[in-house]
Amino acid sequence: MTILEHLQHVPWIERITTHIPPDQFRRYLVVGGFNTLFGYACFALLTMAMSPRLPYAYILAGVLSSFINITVSFLNYKWLIFKTKGNYFREWMRCVAIYSGTMLAGACLLPVCVFLLRHVTPMRGSAPYVAAAILMIINAVASFIGHKKFSFASDADTSPVVRLQEKK
Repeated sequence: MTILEHLQHVPWIERITTHIPPDQFRRYLVVGGFNTLFGYACFALLTMAMSPRLPYAYILAGVLSSFINITVSFLNYKWLIFKTKGNYFREWMRCVAIYSGTMLAGACLLPVCVFLLRHVTPMRGSAPYVAAAILMIINAVASFIGHKKFSFASDADTSPVVRLQEKK
């Protein structure tokens, strides 16, 4: 039994994940792993290429690589995970919304998690790394649900409010 299969039998996880096809979530994790490596490589290459010419090149590299990486991730999810047809721009904008929301939540939650880890455990220097790892797991699950229920949802799956707002 794999770790994912074992986790699916934990009662509270089972309630959350009953509507998620296990093969789809596994593919999401594998593609997400690739997207993470690609994203970091893109950031590193842009930083190395621009650093001799620009001060603080890593900031511009971060912004540029984010747009590139969101687009690559979007295409990977669209073609390999959710397998939707058409609606490229609408789905890409929805992906940007999901990523923006998870980035904002992460930026707000990271200091809180670091504070809690430093005050509840003996961790000091490693607290930011552990907090980021914890949030990365939460982010992966939240992003999957967001992409499944919003970014790549069919019109029948989205709420009438979302459909009405998009028609305006």
